[in-house]
Amino acid sequence: MGNHYWGMTRRRSRRDVLRSGAVVTLGGLAGCVGAPTRDSLLSEGFESELDSWDSHAHIGPEEPLSAFEWEIERSRTQAATGDWSLELFTEGDHDDGTAWVSTELDPGEATSFSVSLQAWSESESFNTLRNLVAYLGPTEPTAEGDFPDPGANSTAVPEAPFGGLREPLHLAEGWREYSFEWEPESTPESLFLAVGVSVVWEADATHYLDDIVVTAE
Repeated sequence: MGNHYWGMTRRRSRRDVLRSGAVVTLGGLAGCVGAPTRDSLLSEGFESELDSWDSHAHIGPEEPLSAFEWEIERSRTQAATGDWSLELFTEGDHDDGTAWVSTELDPGEATSFSVSLQAWSESESFNTLRNLVAYLGPTEPTAEGDFPDPGANSTAVPEAPFGGLREPLHLAEGWREYSFEWEPESTPESLFLAVGVSVVWEADATHYLDDIVVTAE
């Protein structure tokens, strides 16, 4: 898929314009009309086996994948909800490398999607030690470059080719929520979700992910 740069200034999409027009036209009826309902596509707490998830890893061209040590498994060491979470270990020797899991979802006829998840970091740091990466789109990621650029979040990019984020972990000690929205130009025929950790700092690290929720409208 290749990497995509997303500008961080939010532009008004066609859907935004239509919604604002509806507010003006139906302002007097706003109190009588219910908000649009959102359908749940996924609510994952890793309380059962990872049968519907696939594990992946990628490292830059300077090193073979076999040189990158990583591991993904269910764990009871930390949990945001329930008793289990997803544990991701990544070594930092190469100052590079990304490990993630992916699953396929049914988009139905949805035209907008919202994703939220909890991520655990051992400590708070002013340095960017690792990035959380997430992707929601029509093709399954196969390389680190298929995720958004550093600092990007599709919430700020109407009609982006795919949804997702790449934002720093270690913004707080313990659990922290991350989220993004995606409004594609049209409903995708297929839909893949991927979440993982990307190495920035040369140090080994273990993180945990939990409470992944995907809704659609």
